[in-house]
Amino acid sequence: MSERAEIGIIGGTGLYQMEGFTDVREVTVETPFGPPSDSLMVGSLDGRRVAFLPRHGRGHRILPHELNFRANVFAMKKLGAEWILSVSAVGSLKERYEPRHVLVPDQFIDRTRRRESTFFGRGLVAHVAFAHPFCRNLSKVMADACADAGATHHVGGTYVCMEGPQFSTLAESQLYRSWGADVIGMTNLQEAKLAREAEICYATLAMVTDYDCWHPEHDAVTADQIMRVLAKNAETAKAVLQAAVRRLPVPRDCECATALRYALITPPELVPAAVKRELEPIVGRYMK
Repeated sequence: MSERAEIGIIGGTGLYQMEGFTDVREVTVETPFGPPSDSLMVGSLDGRRVAFLPRHGRGHRILPHELNFRANVFAMKKLGAEWILSVSAVGSLKERYEPRHVLVPDQFIDRTRRRESTFFGRGLVAHVAFAHPFCRNLSKVMADACADAGATHHVGGTYVCMEGPQFSTLAESQLYRSWGADVIGMTNLQEAKLAREAEICYATLAMVTDYDCWHPEHDAVTADQIMRVLAKNAETAKAVLQAAVRRLPVPRDCECATALRYALITPPELVPAAVKRELEPIVGRYMK
């Protein structure tokens, strides 16, 4: 493609655009998996080429389980992204993570049910390592950027990714707390899995909006309450993301950069030609 971007930003609830972009072009990216959530805005931010995608579409039109995660991540790969900075609204499962705090998680628990989370299949089998689902190098960039931006932040923690779109029951919220989980959201797990398959470094900025329903003062979480907090969180998110972009690039000596080296199981000669062609941005370096 003529437009290229080495850094991708996926904006979550409340973050639908990025200030500070220059030389911006709206780019429509075609993928084998259908259209992404929206057109991507590609431009320069502090001298780096960045592609911005509002996860839920401009105007917030797409439910979490309706998101075309494969198209979103594939579009970033097709534009040349080596790093994805993701923003997600989350509920807190621990007292110390207060609304308007931010967390850079390092683990996931999967509670989703109906979501496509692999590029592979259709005659090509691959199993990537996922013990450490976030890029350690990029997560450090994100944490350092939180400090740069003056955000009240926490480093490390487990993100429960639930199906939604309804919020948790009280029993579920208490169960996740008993597991020692830290925050709960509805979106980031599939992005992380697909980014690993695409050999893209991925990190999340989890923006705390509420205490989930376990807390006696938050036992009836509402979307209206969350949106009020999100309006304030968005400014913090933009400052952190801009600080993170300034800190890139960093060495790609992480497992993300070569995740497919030993993950592709099917011999190249047995992989259907159409699948090789469609997935060329991802598997092209391994399969001709």
